Amino acid sequence: MTPSVPDAYRECRALARAHYENFPVASHLLPRRMRDPVAAIYVFARRADDLADEGTHGNDARLAALDAMAADIDATAAGRPPDDALWRALADAIPRYDLQLAPFHNLLSAFRQDVTQRRFDTFDDLRDYARRSADPVGRLLLQLADQATPANITDSDRICTGLQLINFLQDLHQDFIERDRLYIPRADLAAFGVSEERLRSGAGEAQIDALIAHQTERAGAWLYAGRNLPARLPGRFGLEIRLIVRGGWRIVERLRATKAGAPFARPRLDRADRAWIARGLLPGAVLGGVQPPREVAVSESVE
Repeated sequence: MTPSVPDAYRECRALARAHYENFPVASHLLPRRMRDPVAAIYVFARRADDLADEGTHGNDARLAALDAMAADIDATAAGRPPDDALWRALADAIPRYDLQLAPFHNLLSAFRQDVTQRRFDTFDDLRDYARRSADPVGRLLLQLADQATPANITDSDRICTGLQLINFLQDLHQDFIERDRLYIPRADLAAFGVSEERLRSGAGEAQIDALIAHQTERAGAWLYAGRNLPARLPGRFGLEIRLIVRGGWRIVERLRATKAGAPFARPRLDRADRAWIARGLLPGAVLGGVQPPREVAVSESVE
């Protein structure tokens, strides 16, 4: 039985609440009209991510499933959604908010790459991946809010790439040790004199600490470069993005404070951290008073 639009959105919201991510999953701070489509966008990304990473299917089956999702999003936009809550919700959201299809297809492109590629030669290669794996989410949010101006898109891309790079550092153990997928470019490993074998050992070595510190500063540089976006966004949406930027920055600070010799440490935010993030709701600069990234990281990293 084909779900009604309200039932389809209700199911998407339930699925979104069941997971935690670094971008807003229909947060109550968002304007009410944005919560349902944000949940549907999240479910789309979550489903594609699971197809790329979860289960026991081989690569060919994973790629075929992602190709099927690409065909389904096109059919949905054309008014022929499959009989599924996700597609029924997106069949409402896409025309209602004039959502472009390119961000959806870029997400699927990144997930296809996850199936077949486990290493990146240069930061430019990693940036291209983030351009497709993270930036589309911010662009879709801007479209939902009718705020997709060139300046806003530029800063949104910087924030989303920064958050993606931060997430790579948080998930370094899971990605590298458990999945044999490394999001530190080979060029950086070579520059700091760190082999994959040494990194995998987790040994407390100065070169490894310097490598991780460089990744942290570069991630922070991208996030910091987009810090002016929230001030240009209206109302509750602007407040939501303020909190996202501050939350990402707090993780950067926790990564900076990680003790030497712990490349796989995963920062956990406590009550004091959450209180610091919440102060972003008060007037003032989003990242006022923080220690900016090193200038070398900014000049190397931000386009």
